[in-house]
Amino acid sequence: MITWSNADKLESWKKLFSLKGMVSVADELSAPSASDRISKYSIPMGAGLSYNYAAKEVNEQILKTLADLAEESQLIEKYQDLLNGSVINTGEKRMVLHQLTRGQLGKDVVADGVNKREFYLNEVKRIADFAEDVHSGKIVNEKGEKYTSVCQIGIGGSDLGPRAMYLALENWAKKNNTFKMEAHFISNVDPDDAASVLKSLDISKTIFILVSKSGTTLETLTNESFVKNYIKAAGCDASKHMIAVTSETSPLAHNSAYMKAFYMDDYIGGRYSSTSGVGGAILSLAFGPKVFQDFLDGAAEEDKLALNKDITKNPALMDALIGVYERNVQEYPATAILPYSQALSRFPAHLQQLDMESNGKSVNRFGEKIDYVTGPVIFGEPGTNGQHSFYQLLHQGTDIVPLQFIAFQENQAGEDVVIEDSTSQKKLCANVTAQIVAFACGKKDDDPNKSFAGNRPSSLIYGKTLCPKTLGALLAHYENKVMFQGFVWNINSFDQEGVQLGKKLAKAVLSGNMEGALKAYAGLLIK
Repeated sequence: MITWSNADKLESWKKLFSLKGMVSVADELSAPSASDRISKYSIPMGAGLSYNYAAKEVNEQILKTLADLAEESQLIEKYQDLLNGSVINTGEKRMVLHQLTRGQLGKDVVADGVNKREFYLNEVKRIADFAEDVHSGKIVNEKGEKYTSVCQIGIGGSDLGPRAMYLALENWAKKNNTFKMEAHFISNVDPDDAASVLKSLDISKTIFILVSKSGTTLETLTNESFVKNYIKAAGCDASKHMIAVTSETSPLAHNSAYMKAFYMDDYIGGRYSSTSGVGGAILSLAFGPKVFQDFLDGAAEEDKLALNKDITKNPALMDALIGVYERNVQEYPATAILPYSQALSRFPAHLQQLDMESNGKSVNRFGEKIDYVTGPVIFGEPGTNGQHSFYQLLHQGTDIVPLQFIAFQENQAGEDVVIEDSTSQKKLCANVTAQIVAFACGKKDDDPNKSFAGNRPSSLIYGKTLCPKTLGALLAHYENKVMFQGFVWNINSFDQEGVQLGKKLAKAVLSGNMEGALKAYAGLLIK
């Protein structure tokens, strides 16, 4: 039987605190046995990736206690329960089904009289058929011309994930001859965002994807109207240039104002929607349906690994447990995501939403105040640019910030140059290695300003190259990591009430139905 208890009620949780600070990463990586540790503390991930945690502040005793915590918290059982369609999202009384969009795990789940596995698979096929008809010229614009670009209108999870995934695969697709259509994104309700994107497009040859599960998101509908004005000004019919990704109960569904509508449901949160139609429509149009299917397959591989009860064979679970140890026992306030791949330039921004919107909670699943910290602050930028900005604080600042490096042995474009006997890619990989060691081991110097304390823990996710399958596995790794951490903390990782308050107050400002400080601040900006 599954039980949901606050973490501080568990014996293994209490034991973890007695192990605080017992490992020095500097000592471990400076020891003659360092190479053995680096080899041992590595777990194969899906799609050829690996997760290495040798530079983390753990040893066999801590790992054993973390394994006990996973067992006592029933993490794998709770994951299996999620896959089988239990109501895991207690805040909204909903199932959580994003894994079902990409794999065959769990039982067939029936909701609202619909087999959800079949529903999601059918939507993938409908999107694939539509994309192929666009690419072949079967579907054309009013003048009989082929569409050449696609533009997504959405915000939050309807933008961050799909945008990050598109940018991650753009160069790969061009190199591998699967690039079909240029993709663009409009998210900010700031009209400068929409205007700058629209002015760069040939409106007559562009398909716009309006993404709103409810069909009522204020920012998205505002941008839709902005776009429709541009379409009309270009002498085009908006119904020939817009498709919708929405729920079947929204006003956007079955609506003649859109050339096509693809469906999702309330069981998939926005930040978990990249493997649904929210990501599927734009990725299939931009790169072709097979690329999107490979992306799904990579995610499914990682979902399967996440069912392993042995934490040394379950990368997402290990990453999650070490993260809990760092956040709660070591009391580290943040985690930096550092991809040494320009293709992943927006991946940290997506993970920022994924993690902080999911686990930024201070009450448990039953609405009761908890007495321990939960999700860390997530931030990051690609290396090596980050090395020349915020790494200063990471190396010598007063807070220790755990680091998660992501790197690949090969670049996507297959183009490089040799300078001083090494390629750019080798220099990039050398920087990753150097930073891991520098953060861990530090450097003593008689000049305190040039001294580095070291003992900054890090992990490394690495593989041969970034492609659709590895991207899918990488995405699922972090989704499952966040899920496991939420289970440990006994919080609901699948609602986001903290997003709603600002929306409601913004409507109050616009309607003039406000008072006090709200009115005063509005007066500063709205004339």
